[in-house]
Amino acid sequence: MTGDPPKATRKDWLGLSVLVIPILLVSMDMSVLYLALPFMTADLEPSSNQTLWILDLYGFLLAGLLITMGSVGDRIGRRRLLMIGAVVFGAASLLAAFSTSSEMLLLARALLGIGGATIAPSTLSLIRNMFHDPGQRKEAIGLWTAGFAGGGALGPVIGGALLEHFWWGSVFLINIPIMVVLLISAPLLVSEFKDPDPGRFDPLSVVLSIASMLGIVYAIKHGAQDGVDATTITTATAGIVLGLLFLRRQRRGRDPLIDITLFAERAFSAAVLVQFLVIFALTGFSLFASQYLQLIVGLGPLEAGLWLLIPAIAAGTGAVLAPSLSKIVSTGAIIAGGLALIAVGAAAMAFIQPDSGLPLLVVGMSLLALGVGASSTLNSDIVLTAAAPEKAGAASALSETGAELGGAVGIAILGTIGSTVYRHRLEDALPPNTPPDVAGPASETVGGGMTVADYLPPPLDSALRDIAAAGFVDGLTLAATWSALGMGAAAIVVYLLLRTQPTGIEAGPSQA
Repeated sequence: MTGDPPKATRKDWLGLSVLVIPILLVSMDMSVLYLALPFMTADLEPSSNQTLWILDLYGFLLAGLLITMGSVGDRIGRRRLLMIGAVVFGAASLLAAFSTSSEMLLLARALLGIGGATIAPSTLSLIRNMFHDPGQRKEAIGLWTAGFAGGGALGPVIGGALLEHFWWGSVFLINIPIMVVLLISAPLLVSEFKDPDPGRFDPLSVVLSIASMLGIVYAIKHGAQDGVDATTITTATAGIVLGLLFLRRQRRGRDPLIDITLFAERAFSAAVLVQFLVIFALTGFSLFASQYLQLIVGLGPLEAGLWLLIPAIAAGTGAVLAPSLSKIVSTGAIIAGGLALIAVGAAAMAFIQPDSGLPLLVVGMSLLALGVGASSTLNSDIVLTAAAPEKAGAASALSETGAELGGAVGIAILGTIGSTVYRHRLEDALPPNTPPDVAGPASETVGGGMTVADYLPPPLDSALRDIAAAGFVDGLTLAATWSALGMGAAAIVVYLLLRTQPTGIEAGPSQA
């Protein structure tokens, strides 16, 4: 039929492999840092607050800049923006690898966030323009999502192998050859796309969007870390006010940075919300899992990485199977079912004890990852098809913003729950006469507790290890319990919001 959308060419499918490369990198960058965390903290000796910032500053800046970069990509060209991001990301990786202080590593992580913000919206929006057939587009997004999970699989294995033989900074060096491959292959296999009539660029909207996002996420992090105080209230209020001004300007402006009318579509709003939730759970519990395997079970980084392959493969499986399943089951049921799997996985991890070993953690993480993979694939398709093709960069940026914000908040909230419970448990369990040079480092982080125990004589060493392990697991089980309840409730809400979404058979051809 002449009205059918064009099929993707062989070049388009080869180009898809190029777009998966940066997604692999972004995922690997987060997962290798989890395994490197005990080595990094032993070398640079960051405080617990600095440790959380090192983990989530990357995600915060991604969340703050994605909307801006998505709009920039629509204007200057998405492939060009992707390549600019590759250069920035590679340079920042070099700086991170050779950091000699916590402050230097924080700067490198900030630059990585800026580089990542130019990469993330470009890849997904390019898929929107390369794959017009709805069935092929879902398959492409499934492979893209599986690539993200593949990065989570390769990151721990490659990072673990490096950590067995080299210093912790080597885990960042693996980003550089990947970026070189991207810079060489993208001009050959990926066509340029941009909005032919983007309108006037609005610098004030850029400032408002960045300031609002950073204010809100800082308030969330500070409140989780230090409680609701004047700083929390002030930054949250400022972020919300600036956000309202941003939305007002987008609604009234002739050339808005984003099309906020997209949120009038219930499916689009639900998809952005789900992206936030699934990445919130994935990043938060990946941090717990890597620490549990290394510090509680006692595995080396390579062995821990190999065990984390199982959840990563589960995520990839969910991403690849979801498009086929959507041909016979409604999209809303699959996405809500993915959230339900996340809830079941979190519930399983709520029963973990210091002596539970591997099975409960691996099963819980695998169920959680399977749900993430299935939900994310169909979410991305909803987001991309809601906007006109020339606005795909801005639309995908909104989805990526939800995802990156979920990742940053997942680390901040779940990580802070874990560290807060750990500190309180250690303060209550340590004898009152414990020397400050022991009590201080031992009470900061579970890694600090295990390190201090190595310098104590028997039986004090084993006693401190038991106390530290119990404190860590208490934090994990509390975070898992609340996450299971929250994800279960979210599954019901999302199903109600998306219950009218059709199956692939009913959806018909794309209007792209």
